[in-house]
Amino acid sequence: MPPHLIEIDWPDFGMPEVPPALTLAEMQGRLASIRAAMAARGLDRLVIYGDREHFANILWASGFDPRFEEALLIVRPEGPATLAVGNECLSYTVISPLVGSGDIVPVLCPSLSLISQPRTGGLTLRQVIEAAIGLDHGHAPRQVGTVGWKYYGPTEVDDPSSAIELPAVIVDGLRRLPKVSLVNATDLFMHPSHGLRARVSVADIARLEFANQMAAKAVQRLAFALREGLSDFAAAQAAQLCGLPLNCHLTLATGDRELLGLSGPTGQTLQLGRQISFNVAYYGSNICRAGWLAREEADLPRQAQGYVAAFAGPYVAALSNWFAMMQPGMRGGDVWARVQADLPLATYGITLNPGHLIGDDEWISSPIYQGSDEPLRSGMAMQCDVIPGHPDWGSTRMEDGYVIADDGLIAALAAGHPQVLARAQARQSFMRDVIGLTVPDCLLPLADTCGLVAPFLLAPRKVMCLR
Repeated sequence: MPPHLIEIDWPDFGMPEVPPALTLAEMQGRLASIRAAMAARGLDRLVIYGDREHFANILWASGFDPRFEEALLIVRPEGPATLAVGNECLSYTVISPLVGSGDIVPVLCPSLSLISQPRTGGLTLRQVIEAAIGLDHGHAPRQVGTVGWKYYGPTEVDDPSSAIELPAVIVDGLRRLPKVSLVNATDLFMHPSHGLRARVSVADIARLEFANQMAAKAVQRLAFALREGLSDFAAAQAAQLCGLPLNCHLTLATGDRELLGLSGPTGQTLQLGRQISFNVAYYGSNICRAGWLAREEADLPRQAQGYVAAFAGPYVAALSNWFAMMQPGMRGGDVWARVQADLPLATYGITLNPGHLIGDDEWISSPIYQGSDEPLRSGMAMQCDVIPGHPDWGSTRMEDGYVIADDGLIAALAAGHPQVLARAQARQSFMRDVIGLTVPDCLLPLADTCGLVAPFLLAPRKVMCLR
């Protein structure tokens, strides 16, 4: 049956309990995996950088995320790692189970603090680097890897291994050390195939589901509050954010900013026949929707007539094919090619990767790109992030989080978090039986919004259906 509209209540499969905090055993396991990756790469030290914007790698490695300031985690092959922080983060380092166990030793480096704060009572940046690297001039040069938030390919820079994205004051200090070779090792954490963060554990799935469902319910509250004459500030307030940390700004773009999808509310009034997009992205999630401030096709401007049949409908049909391909072993390049075939560039304008890995940061990396031979794997947390755009029809969106899980991972989830699995399977059934999407058993939807596209957001109960 061609894509069409049905009118339903949005599903409610229940709210997850607050997920378990990171345990010492989990964190010690991560630290051991970091050291194994270092040994395989021939690295004698690993310097992991973090700040408020680039927090995810140091958070994964330590259980600590910087607030206000920069931080450095320096890992050796054995013995305690060093966590250098500024004035305001020092007391916060106890959030890390590894600090309590002595596997990480925090040190104060006032230079990592904000400008004009005291610079006494701790170590200089040079002292931190020299002590943590542990220079011994009688040995062969040490190989030191850095982990920031990005690595580079050969088409971008002449020498990707030496292209370091950390602040220059840190890189300069490392490069001044005698007999030290410095390389970019961020791929150890973020590469879509071999990165340590490219696959998640059973406990991680429970945390991801909590974040996605909390974000989804906020987006649902926002969507059902939309009405003509409402200010975009009031619409954003209707989301009722719970206070979980965000991995990107809340967006709400409409009016004269309707084409600026990264814009937040600016005090505009919602007007009939204008485009709108909005998202909520707690750590581990990004739930986003886009469409029109309209109740029916007649409310659209003349140039957007036919939006459902010509644009939103084919988009939902294409995402059904996307879901069907989210299986272990599927090549990322094949997914890219199928999306491009289903949603031609000239009409849908999709230029970014149609799907990517998501973690505490909104975008880790992606195995899905043109010509990719990288396979999808069990344990990948995938963001359904297929972003179309057309000069007349605008956009639409079904952006939510999923986990690819083989039989073994599903069995482990059933044993460890049976209610998480039960909710994911209930969402699968809704997507298949009500919306008509092709959802394999191995694709676990993490939020109740999965499968929902409401093209007319002043009538959010009208959703796209393929049955």
